[in-house]
Amino acid sequence: MSRSIVSTPNAPAAIGTYSQAVRTGSTVYCSGQIGLDPATMQMVEGFEAQTVRVFENLKAVAEAAGGSLADATRLTIYLTDLANFAKVNEVMARYFAEPYPARAAVGVKELPKGALVEADAILVLG
Repeated sequence: MSRSIVSTPNAPAAIGTYSQAVRTGSTVYCSGQIGLDPATMQMVEGFEAQTVRVFENLKAVAEAAGGSLADATRLTIYLTDLANFAKVNEVMARYFAEPYPARAAVGVKELPKGALVEADAILVLG
């Protein structure tokens, strides 16, 4: 099965050796997004603002792949402080409707660029 690279200027450019997303058939594997503003490549300030930016970035990648966040089947959310778990749920509810994707939330020591939150996704289009 062939694969294609998904890229959009509406999400931050890759800051390493990876693509924003890779599509194989109807499945799209979205790389982790942090709270970088794609226009400035600067981190937005505050946990809620970073979480909103993370989901806006994932939304932009999903749209570039020909889908939407409604096509998400799996999310992984990485938090530097699990005390922010309830806030993630609150922000996530603005971007996802039932039935929600499968999800894991993982506590980590640190994230790239000093981010407080990161999320990646798997989408199935169709």
